[in-house]
Amino acid sequence: MSKKVRVRFAPSPTGGLHLGGVRTVLFNYLFAKHNGGDFIVRIEDTDQSRFVEGAEQYIFDCLNWCGLAPDESPTHGGPFAPYRQSERKPIYKKYADELIAKGFAYYAFDTAVELEAKRKEINNFQYNHATRLQMKNSLTLNKDEVEKLLNTQTPYVIRINMPVDETITFNDMIRGEVSFHSSQSDDKVLLKADGMPTYHLAVVVDDYLMQITHAFRGEEWLPSAPVHILLWQYLFGLENMPQWAHLPLILKPDGNGKLSKRDGDRLGFPVFAMDWTDPKTNELTTGFKERGFLPEAFVNMLAMLGWNDGTDQEIFSLQELIEKFSMERVHKAGAKFDYEKAKWYNGEWIKKLPVSGYKLQVAGLLKANSIEADDKKLTQVIELIKDRCTLLTDFVVQSSFFFKSPETIDIAAIQPKWNDHKNLFFIELIRAYELMQFWNHEALEKEFKEIAAANEIKAGELMLPLRIMLVGGKFGPHVFNIAEVLGKEETIKRIQHTLQKLEAQ
Repeated sequence: MSKKVRVRFAPSPTGGLHLGGVRTVLFNYLFAKHNGGDFIVRIEDTDQSRFVEGAEQYIFDCLNWCGLAPDESPTHGGPFAPYRQSERKPIYKKYADELIAKGFAYYAFDTAVELEAKRKEINNFQYNHATRLQMKNSLTLNKDEVEKLLNTQTPYVIRINMPVDETITFNDMIRGEVSFHSSQSDDKVLLKADGMPTYHLAVVVDDYLMQITHAFRGEEWLPSAPVHILLWQYLFGLENMPQWAHLPLILKPDGNGKLSKRDGDRLGFPVFAMDWTDPKTNELTTGFKERGFLPEAFVNMLAMLGWNDGTDQEIFSLQELIEKFSMERVHKAGAKFDYEKAKWYNGEWIKKLPVSGYKLQVAGLLKANSIEADDKKLTQVIELIKDRCTLLTDFVVQSSFFFKSPETIDIAAIQPKWNDHKNLFFIELIRAYELMQFWNHEALEKEFKEIAAANEIKAGELMLPLRIMLVGGKFGPHVFNIAEVLGKEETIKRIQHTLQKLEAQ
């Protein structure tokens, strides 16, 4: 690769960022960084009717959370600004006019009413080689009529004049040689009546002007490829066209079709990177971040949806992904999304990262549940329970009892095997614990077992009651580790509280 690698992600600011979109970002980013290149974000907001307030900022918030910061964008600036297509509007008309002058495009003056009438007249109507000569355009009107309509500012669009019988071929980095017949494509609108370009014209012009070397996008864009190839050929020459790769779809868990937001709602998992609230409906869609995912795990999981490095390795840091990534290892077939596997990645990253990597998030989650956690104690607690947590949200249930007494005690789990003998054991244990000089889990366990042996009770029979006294239920890490973190005063207080409850039964 002689030219510096330049790739781009070009989203429309129309709503939440689907995990398929983030994976497109990731593959662009990894390819750029692996090859010492630049990753650009360009906002494709030419369809003003679909523009959603706050959606652009949301996209950048998602990328920041994932650690996939662009080198150039509307917020980062760069040598090819502006990076919003709406701010580049004056650029595109020149290229549309050039296409008309060369005979590769034409003016179409058909009104919305006329187009609707044609749709009623012809089933599955397409504005193409078979119908364009029946329509009101610069191919059917004489030069004077066209001039008159333009001079009187009659609204028009500019359409590409698709050739009738050509085979259009390109080499896809994932799929190899791909061919299309030109008659399968309609005469796409290139410039709308409001002077805004459509995606088809804007993407080609901007990729050329921004010196994009590689364009990676979802396979759903394959049907548009013939139009884009012809525009490259007509305007800039095919030798200047970026290398393309059409990425495989992320499929529903059963493999039947593309994963959608509706599937997530139906099956109870997120499909957006972060929470998204639709400003029109106020509907909240939960994201991976708020569900308790670490960005490292989210990125790792996405990389493995449609790519692997050829080994059995599954856990990769972003730096490792950059080092190992290549388009040759991206699969052609779609990748089934598996939420359980996604959670597995998260659990692995919770174990792998130092506590400092997510302590603040856990503290925030506890605070949201009215639990104030002392910093030193929180570090201790996270170390103790992190192997039991799959999502960051699990830390709330698994750790809340360390910071406040359990609201309920599962007395019913203790009662069936409770007796006076055991009651006396715990009274003796309290006295022994009150006198203990060194409060650590080894000393606490030793004392506990010695008193149990002296009272001729199996220590195993006493462990569950002690756990329930301290935690409220049958969960949590090793019981003496819990007591160590709780401290002497709190441990004794909780044992006494449960003894009183048992006595009152």
